[in-house]
Order: sequence, then C-alpha cells, then structure tokens
Amino acid sequence: MRSHLLLSVARCLWTPRAIGLARRQRSGSAQLEELFARGGPLRTYLERQAGSESHLQVRGSELVAVAKLLSEKEQELLDTEHLLHDENEDLRKLAENEITSCQKEIAQLKHQIILLLVPSEETDENDLILEVTAGVGGQEAMLFTAEMFDMYQQYAAFKRWHFETLEYFPSEIGGLRHASASIGGSETYKHMKFEGGVHRVQRVPKTEKQGRIHTSTMTVAILPQPTEINLVINPKDLRIDTKRASGAGGQHVNTTDSAVRIVHLPTGVVSECQQERSQLKNREMAMKKLRAKLYSMHLEEETSKRYSARKIQIGTKGRSEKIRTYNFPQNRVTDHRINKSLYDLETFMQGEYLLDELVQSLKDYADYESLVEIISRKL
Repeated sequence: MRSHLLLSVARCLWTPRAIGLARRQRSGSAQLEELFARGGPLRTYLERQAGSESHLQVRGSELVAVAKLLSEKEQELLDTEHLLHDENEDLRKLAENEITSCQKEIAQLKHQIILLLVPSEETDENDLILEVTAGVGGQEAMLFTAEMFDMYQQYAAFKRWHFETLEYFPSEIGGLRHASASIGGSETYKHMKFEGGVHRVQRVPKTEKQGRIHTSTMTVAILPQPTEINLVINPKDLRIDTKRASGAGGQHVNTTDSAVRIVHLPTGVVSECQQERSQLKNREMAMKKLRAKLYSMHLEEETSKRYSARKIQIGTKGRSEKIRTYNFPQNRVTDHRINKSLYDLETFMQGEYLLDELVQSLKDYADYESLVEIISRKL
C-alpha cells in the first residue's frame, strides 16, 4: 500500500517534459500493435463506438468499458515510465515492478478487445481430422511426411489433446505415403486450422552420395470434425463395402474382411479405413472421416469467400498453397504467409513450444486481418 502511495505521489511531481519515454516491451504481433497505436484506425473505431448508441448493447457496452480501461492503464504506464530516471533508487525499482505489471494488464486488455471484436469461427471449438500425404520427391518426401506426422502427434501431447491414428500407410524404407488422425481437445481446430497447405523440405537425403540438396513436398489437410447438430447424414445416402485389408499385417490381413469403404452417393465422397482388426471400429473411423470431409465441403464456399483476400488461407485454396519451408542446411523454418523464420529446426520438429510460437503468430496475423476488415467496413 505504501509503495503504491509513493508511486502515485511521485507521478504527480513529474511532468511529461521532464524525461523521454522509456522503451516499451511490445506484446503480440507488430501488426496488432500498430492497430492499437494512439491515433490509429482501431483507436478511432473504439472512440466512435464509445460515442455511439452501440454501448447500449451488452457486447458494445463491454467493448467500450474495456477500451476505457486500456486508455487509463496506458496513461498510468506513461506516468510510471517517467520515474525510471528518478534519483531515488528505491523509487526506480518500484517503478520497474509497476511497469511490468502495467504491461501485462495492457496485453490482457488488448487481447480482450480482440476477442470482443473478432467473431469466432463456427468451427473453432471443434475437434479435427488431420491428413498428411507425401508429395513431390519420392522416398525423401515420404520420410519427411513421417516426420511431420510425428511432429503433430507430439504437438497434440504438448497441448494435452487426444490423438488417435485413423489410417497409416508406410513406405518401404520407413517413410509415410499417407496417414490420418483424429485430434480432440480444447480449441484444437482454432490452433491447427492454419497448418493446412503444402510444406516444403530442403535437405541432403540419406541416400544422396554427392551431397546435393533436394527439395521435396508433403501436404497437410485440416478438416473440422462436425457435431451431430452441424451435419446430418441420411443413412440411405451411404454405400458401405467391406473387403480384406491390404498391406503389412500378417495372417489376419488375408483372412478377415475388416477393411471398410463408405461412399456418400450424392457427392461421390469416399472414406476408407483398415487400421484396426475390428470391422466395427474401422467403420466408426471411416464414418468419422467421411463426416469431416462432407462438413469441410459444406463450409468451403463460405470460407473461401471470407478468406479470398487474405494471406492466411483455410480450406481447399489453402491446401494447394505452399505455406512453409523447412531448410535443414540453414537450420531454418520459414512461414511464407507471415514471412516469419525460426532458427532451431530440430527443436521445432519436436512439436512443442517453437511450433506453438509459430501457431500463435499465425493466429495473431489472422486476428489482425479480421480487425482490418471490421474497421474498414465501419469507419
């Protein structure tokens, strides 16, 4: 209590002309910070909201209240920064602690404003189906596909999500031709939806004797898993076939009709599964994949219109776009949509905090683009 009183008195004794401003720690992406800058378009929008009748609505009222708190907290930060140059060492230390606290509160208030302004996607809370497929590059592409599938499985564990492999088709030398998995947990689709697209790897393959760098690709598809309310499928629209599983698996593969193939007759969409020995389990998994594919098609037109002018794409257009390069000789991973590079590829491929950092950067940029759209429509 005494320290807060001391700071309050000291702030009153300082004038804005007494000292230049201390450098501030920026929170969030640079683009979002620019929008929040004083005199910027977002500030103008918030000021107009405060002066309009929108504050009479519950959401508008909350937005105006949070914006007011943000302005007050930023002014408090400015006043406190002046004290960093005070002759009293104890006062300087108190100011440093107060500044750290203010910066955290300001970051939280900005995040709250973004949540109030940016509408959440219909699918953000949904579980998802992850599909990985080897692209150009032969065996090297398949090896990279296996590494990517492992990376996402480790990321799911890092986020404490549920990860269930639905199908897995390995290559002869330990790579992966194609695989899919069901991932469920808190906001899985919201975090993973920007991973869909073409991922490119540049490195010297183990089989390369001349030491030349090869370029290979693989594709990631992220399909939101619908709820029963989101999507209803008429059983009469389905044709379900069973067959013997193919590939490695021992004697069981050749003797049991455990593989399941489901065709949605109106659209021609096909889903197959032979991962489990149980036909019932394979049918359940194939149906889960089919529902995700049909739901993705249902959302496609709306989604493509919404994101047509954005750098960050979701849906079919996004899945055909080269989004990221993994350059092993340079120990670098670069996301081309936001031009962000990270320099610790081995750690990144472990699917933990570095991947999470890049995912957050993509979410920040998506929020920035959404805010720009909202402001441009209403200013």
